[in-house]
Amino acid sequence: MFATLAQAGTSTDNVLAHGSRDGATLAWVISAATPSGWTRDCCTYAHAIGVDAVLYRGEWSGKPQRVMVLNVTPRKLPTLTAEVQADRKRYLQHDPAGKVSGIVVRNPTMPCEASVYQGSDHVDDVVVFCDPGQASGVQLSWSMAFDAADPSRRTLLDDFMRVVVATHYAPDAGASLPHGR
Repeated sequence: MFATLAQAGTSTDNVLAHGSRDGATLAWVISAATPSGWTRDCCTYAHAIGVDAVLYRGEWSGKPQRVMVLNVTPRKLPTLTAEVQADRKRYLQHDPAGKVSGIVVRNPTMPCEASVYQGSDHVDDVVVFCDPGQASGVQLSWSMAFDAADPSRRTLLDDFMRVVVATHYAPDAGASLPHGR
């Protein structure tokens, strides 16, 4: 369905989210460039829905469509491929009539794998898992839902992929940055 090849430079000066050390998991910082017209939020709406950060256009609607969601979680499975396969399996168990396709992702700082889920409910989701390395103790994901017939679908997906490929993970040795600066 989609054959997207995206590339971007890295930046650590666009801090979007920050996490504290938790046992063996290092403190971390996630940086990402934000497309023009999108609002960054780590602390109000993101906190309310239990994720590390969200990006959205216009006013916050409370609906999941057209919202980029960053989630940083403890590493559960040993490989990135295992994370993607487990996510696809869960999706198809939830929506057996759904369809899954892949998108090529070229994040220059860490391996990432993407899936596009076309739901029988006519809401599509794109989910990207990225692996900042075993030593980090975490894996991160970006996701966004959009209506299947959304006329802005291509633009939304392009903006989403620009954010994904510009995402940079770094251990936070100082752990002094405010969350979501």
